[in-house]
Amino acid sequence: MAQAEKIPAVEPEALGRSFEDQSSPSFGGDLGTSFEEHNSSREEFQKRKHRARRRLFLYGGLLLFLIIIAIFYFSTKPKKTAAAPGAKAGAAGGKGQQGPATITVGQSATGNINVYVDALGTVTPLNTVTLYSQITGKVVAVHYREGQLVRKGDPLIDIDSRSYRATLLQAQGALERDQNLLVEAQMDLDRYKAAWARNAIPRQQLEDQEKLVLQDQGTVKNDQGLVQYDQVQVDYCHITAPITGRVGLRLVDPGNVVQSSSTTSLVVITQIQPITVVFTIPEDNLGQVESRVHAGAKLPVEAFDRAGTHQIEAGSLITLDNQVDTTTGTVKGRASFTNKGEVFFPNQFVNTRLLVNTLQNATLIPDSTIQHNGTTAFVYVIQEGVAHEVKIKPSVSDNGITAVQAGLKPGDVIADSSFDKLQDKSKVILSSKPIPAATSGSDAP
Repeated sequence: MAQAEKIPAVEPEALGRSFEDQSSPSFGGDLGTSFEEHNSSREEFQKRKHRARRRLFLYGGLLLFLIIIAIFYFSTKPKKTAAAPGAKAGAAGGKGQQGPATITVGQSATGNINVYVDALGTVTPLNTVTLYSQITGKVVAVHYREGQLVRKGDPLIDIDSRSYRATLLQAQGALERDQNLLVEAQMDLDRYKAAWARNAIPRQQLEDQEKLVLQDQGTVKNDQGLVQYDQVQVDYCHITAPITGRVGLRLVDPGNVVQSSSTTSLVVITQIQPITVVFTIPEDNLGQVESRVHAGAKLPVEAFDRAGTHQIEAGSLITLDNQVDTTTGTVKGRASFTNKGEVFFPNQFVNTRLLVNTLQNATLIPDSTIQHNGTTAFVYVIQEGVAHEVKIKPSVSDNGITAVQAGLKPGDVIADSSFDKLQDKSKVILSSKPIPAATSGSDAP
């Protein structure tokens, strides 16, 4: 039996020192530091986890939004009709359409068309009179009603005339006195002439009497002037209408005192019948208008309401202004209207159409048949069931009809619908019924 190994004896003092080393402050410090690092790592982990979750929600929302847009796009996109077996895409018959396009047609014709110049005009009375007081006095009567149509010579306003009549009476009395003095001097002159013929008086006495008669004649003329002046002052007290027209709102009342130097008007009268419209003509159209005016033509003018749909009345051009407005490049024209129904109101805005000329025997087509490619105008002429693109040169349009200067001849059959299906040399089928407009998600037949 082997001999047991001897365990070295441990001294009690060494054992105590070992336990003291385990409970030393350095052991406690290392343990606290470990706990702090652990907590910091946990907080950093929570932050990274929160950021990752937020990015996940953001990317998920964006993906959902894109899915909704895709669903909406494909659900509203028009469905294309499946092509028939053996059909060739883009075959003659339309832009991407299968088979000949069904269209309605119009036809060019020979006729007359009017050439108009459209402009904005202002209703302007021929006469507008603003009456002021010529004397100073108190208003004793107002004879008109507001908005009344008055005739020339109708009484409007009376001003107290008593003082002016008294002055007139004095002047008339002085005139009668001086007229009698003149008659007396004339009688004496006749006597002196008879006495001078008998050599009864000297020549000087006769000549003095002649000059006295001339003085009395001058005095009588002066008195006549005073009488006329005072008579005018009396007439100013009775104000009458100088023209036939419509009066405005009442501006004075009985009892008001008016002054001869006052700038306050008493009444305003505007002539209503006839009435004029002043409108502008572009200088580019001035040449053709002037040539017609100088030739003695009476150019008709039509006046329309602000919407340009209702014709108010027809009149004629009176004259053109003598210069072009450099700020607008236009010249003013004045047209006269009878205004029998009093449909025009002064300073009213209207649309005017000046008939400049009428083209005779022009080639006419409907406006709806004309197509545009930039600045180029063209139509589709139908010949033997095939549409041919033909360039044209339109000139004048009126009431949905356009005159063509070149490109067509009378009697040509022209496409008037289904232009989205047409191209040059497309095969077509003519329809006598109107083609319905294409709706969303489907094509017109």
